[in-house]
Amino acid sequence: MTSRMVTDWQLSALQWCSTPEPAENLARLRALLALLPRHPHHLVVLPECALIFGGPEGWQQGFSEPLGQGPWQRELSALACEFQLYLLLGSFPTLSTDPARFSASSLLFAPDGSLLADYQKLHLFDVEVADSTGSYRESDSTMAGEKVTLADCQGLKLGLTICYDVRFPGLMQQLAAQGMQVLAVPSAFTRVTGAAHWHSLLRARAIETQCFVVAPNQTGVHANGRETFGHSLIIDPYGRVLADAGVEPGWISSRIDLNELTAVRQAMPLWQHNRFNCELTP
Repeated sequence: MTSRMVTDWQLSALQWCSTPEPAENLARLRALLALLPRHPHHLVVLPECALIFGGPEGWQQGFSEPLGQGPWQRELSALACEFQLYLLLGSFPTLSTDPARFSASSLLFAPDGSLLADYQKLHLFDVEVADSTGSYRESDSTMAGEKVTLADCQGLKLGLTICYDVRFPGLMQQLAAQGMQVLAVPSAFTRVTGAAHWHSLLRARAIETQCFVVAPNQTGVHANGRETFGHSLIIDPYGRVLADAGVEPGWISSRIDLNELTAVRQAMPLWQHNRFNCELTP
């Protein structure tokens, strides 16, 4: 059954410096949710690793749950139901086919508490960065995903991605080809790479897909010394920044009208003009 189309939405992005303890981060989440504006159609997006971040090697693995099951996922489900909103947990460790590695799963909970959609991070952060951490090898502990996920929130077509995915526009083009209207990019972007590329990458993804972008980021210095950039963003389909959270913990929110997409796309019909379009499959 097709969902009833709703065009008036509230988009919110939450930003904080997550700790290795899920209970602490869950309490912070509840406090922030209580501060958000009320709207009958509200999508709230949390950063990557929102409930568990900055622990010693192997720490996240110990909290892995089967997809759609487990106490931490039930807590998130209950919050979505209590506050009557769509709640996207940026990433959470779920069990994979490899006992030594988890899947970094983005989990979308509906206002009735159901798990509406899930996505496993496709691109893993195995890079060298000139910061206090230096070398990142995400693939040591994380198994890459294998699917593209476009969720339907009462007619709002939401593309799910995580952090490093933003550097690979082919993924966003696949989502756009399937009808994406809002792109979610929950992240834990480092301070160094964030200062260099965060705003540019996200504005580019909004401009080339002609979609709204909501990108919550971690911020500050974490328990393991990792430094994240903050500056959670909400961006419109023309590439204009509607809200920037700066570097302090907190939240940003913006009311959007999905009809704006039609106007932008009619004025500059990129999809019809693109001579590299081809048949894309999920």
